[in-house]
Amino acid sequence: MPGKMTPPFPDRSYAWNKKELDKVAINVRSRRLLRQLLDETPRLKDILEKSSTAAEAVDAVSRWMAELMKERPVAAAFYRRERNGRETFEKLSWSDYALIRILDYIDNSGREFSDPNLHGDMAVSAPFKTLWLAVKDGTGGANEDFFEDLLMLFRQLSGKLKPPRPDRNRLFEWMERHPSGLDPDIVEMRKLNRERILGIIINRMERGEISDQRFRFVPGMTRAQKFRRALEWWNDYQFHLRFAVRSPALLNEMLDFTLSPETMRVLHDAKEAGIPIFVNPYYLTLLNVHEPGFAVGADLAIRDYVLCSRQLVNEFGRISAWEKEDQVEPGKPNAAGWLLPTSDCVHRRYPEVAILIPETVGRACGGLCVSCQRMYDFQRKHLNFDLDRLKPQKSWSEQLPRLMQYFENDSQIRDILITGGDALMSSNRSLEKVLDAVVEMARNKRRANRNRPDGEKFAEMVRVRLGTRLPAYLPQRITSGLIQVLREFKEKAMKVGIRQFIIQTHFETAMELTPETVQAIQMLIEAGWTVTNQMVFTAAASRRGHAAKLRRVLNDIGILSYYTFTVKGYMENFRNFATNARAVQEQMEEKVFGQVPESFHDEIRSFPEQAARMVENIRKLLDRANLPFLATDRNVLNLPAVGKSLTFRVIGITRWGRRILEFDHDMTRDHSPIIEKMGRVVIVESKTIRQYLAQLEEMGENIDEYETVWGYSIGETEPGEAVYEYPEYNFAVTGCYTNLQIEE
Repeated sequence: MPGKMTPPFPDRSYAWNKKELDKVAINVRSRRLLRQLLDETPRLKDILEKSSTAAEAVDAVSRWMAELMKERPVAAAFYRRERNGRETFEKLSWSDYALIRILDYIDNSGREFSDPNLHGDMAVSAPFKTLWLAVKDGTGGANEDFFEDLLMLFRQLSGKLKPPRPDRNRLFEWMERHPSGLDPDIVEMRKLNRERILGIIINRMERGEISDQRFRFVPGMTRAQKFRRALEWWNDYQFHLRFAVRSPALLNEMLDFTLSPETMRVLHDAKEAGIPIFVNPYYLTLLNVHEPGFAVGADLAIRDYVLCSRQLVNEFGRISAWEKEDQVEPGKPNAAGWLLPTSDCVHRRYPEVAILIPETVGRACGGLCVSCQRMYDFQRKHLNFDLDRLKPQKSWSEQLPRLMQYFENDSQIRDILITGGDALMSSNRSLEKVLDAVVEMARNKRRANRNRPDGEKFAEMVRVRLGTRLPAYLPQRITSGLIQVLREFKEKAMKVGIRQFIIQTHFETAMELTPETVQAIQMLIEAGWTVTNQMVFTAAASRRGHAAKLRRVLNDIGILSYYTFTVKGYMENFRNFATNARAVQEQMEEKVFGQVPESFHDEIRSFPEQAARMVENIRKLLDRANLPFLATDRNVLNLPAVGKSLTFRVIGITRWGRRILEFDHDMTRDHSPIIEKMGRVVIVESKTIRQYLAQLEEMGENIDEYETVWGYSIGETEPGEAVYEYPEYNFAVTGCYTNLQIEE
């Protein structure tokens, strides 16, 4: 049973001298785990004790595994990469996973891998050499995390670690552990939070500590009158932005002085390091102040999004961009081979879609997510919360048409994702200008195609997406004025061939849903926009039933799940990282019960073009297919290369138990041709399975319910859902690429 989570990276202190590590004795717990492994696996014990060298031991284990593989033709073909894909993956047995992993360990024995967690130092995988040293001399320097992982590996091979048995009834039990922000008790608790926070703001305004030209009291107002006026302000999103918390002291006061001394030290150090603090009053009401008995631990996924970790503070200033294609030198192609008109405003990975980040207040967000994949951009201050300075300058009006020409003249782009920051942080006027430019671009692209023969025509714009977290962070932003902008844009855009209009939002937990959220989403849907969700699979959000509950409550209000992202694994996200093994476990043991049967694919494919009826259509499909939720999301990791994938194999393990994963690209979608030259991508996870389970245990979880997580060492990206397919053209698009430069 894991105890308290061990500190990250005990290997850091020894990384400079790996030969010395072979001479370091293993500790008592490691010896006990090793003894268990040998007692349960006599043949392994015999091999390790009789081998005179580590190489001899590795060779003997290899011959043993080859014997077992002879009886498993599907596993053998998968191991040799002769057969792959989801269909073959689903034919593998539980023990096949273990056999393939052992052979991959052997094939990669002695390899060194660049480990960004160690800032350029190398991670080494030599598990059977390490085992041999432990048996022969009691050395090798491995810790208990390593030995427990190996123990569970051979238990999986032998059948002692039982294969998973997904249970629908048990899933419902897990889901019920997680309250929703729409539960009556939660709603009432948050009203009290609102009263406390408004009281603090009023007090500070009375003392002259905070002031604002727009939000101020008339002289002579009574306390009751001030409170009523503040309640009116609460419905104005500008109030929340102007009175957002930007200091540790005020954050602690807003939370009724409940933050621990250690948390306060981390927050003060974060501010000193340059990490912005920005939490708006509305979102603060979602945090429990005094833990209610009916919702113990319910807000953990929210807290871990607001409060910095020590690791993030330590790493800030030397964070590297995880997505390599986001690092652009003017005039040079990005990592995916795409030539871009700007290094800041346009990002691109795939042929069909490019991201536009307007030079507006849209570079900010409604709050700082501490696991943000663009923390690198906050570090270099391209993204920030200086809202007045982020207002669009004259140069933006001149730059926007030039950026639209890039989309217009590209042969493959048919989908534009306007994000940031946050697309809806832009004012209505700024957003309208961007959307009008998109309409004009789409019209020009369509018009130019009239002069191109079939087979040489460019892809025309068919989808527009707005990336925003404001429905969760600040639903008051969804105003009648914004809805008018979105509705009018849709009317104009449909005339130039655009058919899909998507608000791509980000809810992390069912506790982020509130009556205000429901109203905001209803307004977006009634305006004819499809709302989809991207969830980040943090440690707190990875608890049993948490993601399933989120899918269900989102479906109830008309939101479709789109992606479930594994947290990028670098050191700054150590606290929030949930292992890729858990992502596969959630997919195979929980999300599986929401898979949409193929017989309903044509029906769900039509949902985006009937967006105003989304709630009704989802409810009917759930009833007819007898599903608890629609599992329309794909579990993926944003690769530190090009694109997203969950196609991987665990090919190594460090002596401290950190798994080494080799990812392949998602072959179910189109990519830049550069992936044919890139090969596979290796990732050294920042957290061991044992550390992850210990963290869950600290959250109050029963880790016996997670036992099969040890066995998930292979992943295969799910195929895309029918609801997210692009509409078909009535002409053939050219196979040629523009804006692409790949060096030979």
